[in-house]
Amino acid sequence: MTTVSTVPPSPDEQPDARLPAPPGDELEQLRATAEQLRGQVAELEVQARTRPRIALAEGILVERYRLAEPQAAFALMRQASQRANIKLHQLAAAVARTPGPAPGAEVWLPRRTRHPAPDLTALRAGTLDAANQGEVLGAALRRVMSVTETDMGNVQLMEDDVLRLAKHAGHPRHFTDYFAFVEGNTACSRAAAASRQVTVKEVESSPGFDDETRRVILTSGSRGVHSIPLLDGQDTVRGVISSHHARPLAGFTQAQLRELGTTGRTMGSWITWHQGTVLLDALEDLHRLALTPGR
Repeated sequence: MTTVSTVPPSPDEQPDARLPAPPGDELEQLRATAEQLRGQVAELEVQARTRPRIALAEGILVERYRLAEPQAAFALMRQASQRANIKLHQLAAAVARTPGPAPGAEVWLPRRTRHPAPDLTALRAGTLDAANQGEVLGAALRRVMSVTETDMGNVQLMEDDVLRLAKHAGHPRHFTDYFAFVEGNTACSRAAAASRQVTVKEVESSPGFDDETRRVILTSGSRGVHSIPLLDGQDTVRGVISSHHARPLAGFTQAQLRELGTTGRTMGSWITWHQGTVLLDALEDLHRLALTPGR
């Protein structure tokens, strides 16, 4: 057996516990640098997740419409996504998963059945443009925050079995960067997995978070969380809306939970409609743009 002896460092090598803390200006600069680096890491993660999807759609469009280069395909998708008020990566995913139009066809989906927009009065936001994704998501978030009596919250949409942050209010940058994509260790992921509302009364003592996730939530000013799954008519989870609270939660009344459940059902049905109507309309628009002479 080999014995390893440990030799204590010389006095000159001993760490000095009395070293002064960095000056205030230097400390602020370090914090700003750390925040900038966190933002860059978050942006890289977004690119790593979305760029392959966009590149696949570019390749499909280049081959289908005999485009000169991928940049031309990107320009077509960007124009169509802006006109439909949807995210480019959402359109790219639809391009990749939807069978292409028949050769020479003027219409991509000629046999598509159109459905009327779902009733959104449960959001209590007055007249809404159901085709406007940002407007409807914002109204739903405000409704949830009103019922739960807070000014912090977020909406996540389910994309490829991952919750992606789509709308938020009251959260600092480090929170939205960290939770740009969520796959586990959160109240929202548990609500999605169980298809039911989940209340975390005290984030600090809840066993449902890893240490880093807990730290990010607490440093954002949130002490309690409530998450509502967005369920469509087939009970498929289409997303999650979460309210965050500056104090630990005592819970909610049955009346509040019913209101939140109604909002979740309304939004689940709306997301299904939006994907089957507005998103497919954007595909048709993309097809028309690609066939336009001199594009």
